[in-house]
Amino acid sequence: MKRHLLDQLLAARANRQAVALITHLDTGEQRIVPRSAAASDPLAAKLDEAFRFDQSGSHDGQFINIHNPPLRLVIIGAVHIAQSVIPIAQQLGYDVTVIDPRGAFATGARFPGISLHAEWPDEVIPQIGLDPRTALVALTHDPKIDDPALNAALKSDVFYIGALGSKKTQASRAQRLKEAGFSDAQIARIHGPIGLNISAKGAPEIAVSIMGEVTRCLRLGA
Repeated sequence: MKRHLLDQLLAARANRQAVALITHLDTGEQRIVPRSAAASDPLAAKLDEAFRFDQSGSHDGQFINIHNPPLRLVIIGAVHIAQSVIPIAQQLGYDVTVIDPRGAFATGARFPGISLHAEWPDEVIPQIGLDPRTALVALTHDPKIDDPALNAALKSDVFYIGALGSKKTQASRAQRLKEAGFSDAQIARIHGPIGLNISAKGAPEIAVSIMGEVTRCLRLGA
């Protein structure tokens, strides 16, 4: 691999940018295609599938090597459901971050080994950033905590946004976001009530429904 291509790959990794290294199998010629530019590439359809499924492979005499950033799940709310979501997310390969300004909830004893921030979301999210390989779930039921996180998520290109609450809660949330200047199309990005409709009961089943929906959006789109 030529040095300038290696430098591009390293820079993409440092900046959490998804790219594909494409090698022509006959000539050895190589090029890098960012995911953001894949739609205009001759291999657009194959690249879209490869990026979504983290799947490298050969196509039309070219080898597509996918370099996706690690998956990341940002959980707003150090609550009981979060404790059930985390082990499933970790098994699926997500780096998990929990944000909750309530110090009584956000403790290392309750969330051992997790990146934990006992601060307000609008203080933490600008530091950690949100990107297309990130999912965000808001679980507190408290608008003072959830809404700033949802506001930041809607302004980003995260692949999934979910919020806990009933249909009535979601309607109230949508009204607040409209008043904050978001359009109906933007607000529709929020999956609420959160999770697949599997009649889940209790935190473990709700966690399964949440991560099932997150996985569907990751692989198949919203």
